[in-house]
Amino acid sequence: MPRGWRGVRMANWAGWLVFLAFLGLWEILSRRSGSLYFPPITRIVETFMAVWQARNLSAHVVPSLVRMGEGYGLAALVGTVLGIAMGHWRRLDRFVDPLVEFFRAIPPPALIPFALLTMGIGDASKVFVIAFSSLWPILLNARDGVRNVDQVMIETARMFGLSAREVVMGVVAPATMPQLFAGLRTSLGVAFITMVIAEMVGSTNGLGYFILNAQRLFAVPEMYAGILLLGLLGYLVNGAFERVEGRVLGWHRGSRAVQP
Repeated sequence: MPRGWRGVRMANWAGWLVFLAFLGLWEILSRRSGSLYFPPITRIVETFMAVWQARNLSAHVVPSLVRMGEGYGLAALVGTVLGIAMGHWRRLDRFVDPLVEFFRAIPPPALIPFALLTMGIGDASKVFVIAFSSLWPILLNARDGVRNVDQVMIETARMFGLSAREVVMGVVAPATMPQLFAGLRTSLGVAFITMVIAEMVGSTNGLGYFILNAQRLFAVPEMYAGILLLGLLGYLVNGAFERVEGRVLGWHRGSRAVQP
């Protein structure tokens, strides 16, 4: 049974209370331990406010988000187009499937040395690794989404005289959207993780570089401040994605709600 707005708000309040309790427990345990590597939350927040001023935001946060956006956008474009094509045209799927299965089995961090050798330590190598890692969930979900489209809908569209392109754009692509968005959501998290890893290995700026550099300099509160910012950015990016998904797939949720 769907929950009302009151139930949703209560669930959110409960979640935030658990989160605040976790922060409080962290503060107590940290002050009791006195460990240099386990600073209190209040000190991390103070460092966070001091570190993430406009200069550091433009030096580290902006480059990270630009790289992630470029890599994720490229993966979304290629994965959506190729996935729909592979799902709709089975002959193309048979030709391309071995390549897809081979390349998606390669862990993306293993390609970082290759990317650094061939593209240098600039943005191109990081965008390539982010795009490579983000591509597969989008492609596979798009392909499977097309395969799961009701054939009656496709045959009906053909009976009405729609061309192959019109069938793909007008029937197949919209029916694939729910599963495609599931792939886009998964890839968003993958892109975020890969961005940090790529910046830790070969970079002179970015959030991954900032966190690793702080650890090497034993600037522990700064390291935690970087991790805290990553968590906040991930939360905000995921929230923005959910809003877009809700608007785009509103029709889908409405159609499921009226089903018996």
